[in-house]
Amino acid sequence: MPLASIPTGAQAAIERFLKSSRRPALLEPGEPLLPLEPENYTLQLRSSRLTLQVWDQSRNLVRRITGVAGEARGRLELIVERFARKEGRLLLVDLARPSSQDFERRSERLIFRERFRQFLTRQFADWTLAEISAEPNLEASLSPSYPRAFLRRGQTGWAAIGAPPDSDPSGLLTFGLIWLHYLRRREKRLAVEGLALYVPRGRERHTSLRLLWLNPEAARYELFAYDEHDFTAHIDPRDFGNVDTRLELCRQPASLGSFEQLLESQEVEQVARHDGAVSLRVRGVEFAQVSEAGARFGLAQRTTGDAHHLPEIARLARDLAEWRSPAADDRDHPLYRQNPEAWLESQVRAQIECIYAPLQPVPVYGQVPAFAAGERGVLDLLAVERSGRLAVLELKATADLQLPLQALDYWLRVKWHLDRDEFTPNGYFPGVALRTEPPRLFLVSPALEFHPATETILSFFAPTIDVERVGVGVEWRKRLQVMFRLTGAQRPCAEPPCSNT
Repeated sequence: MPLASIPTGAQAAIERFLKSSRRPALLEPGEPLLPLEPENYTLQLRSSRLTLQVWDQSRNLVRRITGVAGEARGRLELIVERFARKEGRLLLVDLARPSSQDFERRSERLIFRERFRQFLTRQFADWTLAEISAEPNLEASLSPSYPRAFLRRGQTGWAAIGAPPDSDPSGLLTFGLIWLHYLRRREKRLAVEGLALYVPRGRERHTSLRLLWLNPEAARYELFAYDEHDFTAHIDPRDFGNVDTRLELCRQPASLGSFEQLLESQEVEQVARHDGAVSLRVRGVEFAQVSEAGARFGLAQRTTGDAHHLPEIARLARDLAEWRSPAADDRDHPLYRQNPEAWLESQVRAQIECIYAPLQPVPVYGQVPAFAAGERGVLDLLAVERSGRLAVLELKATADLQLPLQALDYWLRVKWHLDRDEFTPNGYFPGVALRTEPPRLFLVSPALEFHPATETILSFFAPTIDVERVGVGVEWRKRLQVMFRLTGAQRPCAEPPCSNT
């Protein structure tokens, strides 16, 4: 029952809310927020009819208020009478309160949800739109960032998902595949054939490249791009054959010179970069770098160094080894917690044959080839088997449902350069005759940190992608112990661990 059901009570509640709010605004589901200023709204009570009118340069909203459904600090929910005497809801929110930011985000989601509804009714004109939502579903790992829909016709269904204009569409396919899998499990009497994806015009390349490496036997996929005028066009992923990647020349590592004595410490590791620089690290954190141009050292800030700085650099390495020790007393220290993927990389580089016995321990390259995009949240390694087959290793120290498709991004770029025979001429894997078959793909993460959706996403990968999940023990900072190896979408089962102390 409404807390207030008569117009005078509703009027008093509205006036009280407006008086106490610094940035009042009106939110009607599916419409943009309307700021409430003294000059752009009226509240009138005539003959027991309470009417709220709000306008801006593009809209004029008039609603009859019939009651108050709920009242809290910074929020007032009103009951309104809409067309054909149907009941609706309006929200008044105070944007000056931090909690009201959620209402702004929700408003934007609802606005795009209605645009998404229009896309679907045009594209699937003879289908029934059985469900459309922009709400989170934490149990199914479905994000509110991308509205999703379910369409049906007879005994056939389709999943659909859309990326709003201001969103990052790189996560769209992951959530789309999860949504497709969810519907197939829920709608057991229907054949949910495929997945339709909607992305903003000009941002379709990333999703297109990924779609080319999904299994066409597992599902059908349709990609559409929309513009600011809501015109949608069907996209053929095969039109995006060129991959946004580059392979730089691999140079001989620079001589360490007097800095060689830093390697006398067992805690210090050297990693040759493809640009010729040599990175000096302690458990993945770089404290110095030596190149033909000279040496630089430091953590937050770098300083040019030479031989007389060696005592200072060695002290920095010792301090870093203490802070970043697996037996450290202060595990909340920023340097202990910093970049766990880099620490995991350090362990994998030192014991790469434990990850997969046929892998050569050297050379192992990091972040080659380079991405046109920015930070990806995972760490990439490129290695080679003794037989000459390339291997891509994706490392993630914490649960991330985007891991499989981020790994696919790197894998398809490595394959792109391999197909064009670009690694050997550019100086990679000297003396190794590289095989032409597609690289192996390894997803390496603590065993308990693989996201539950990983198997679902991998089940849609093309069978030509030889992918293996390697789960390491929870104490991986102390020693690398492989707890399981799973092929493709295989589920975990008991298996003797591989350890290297």
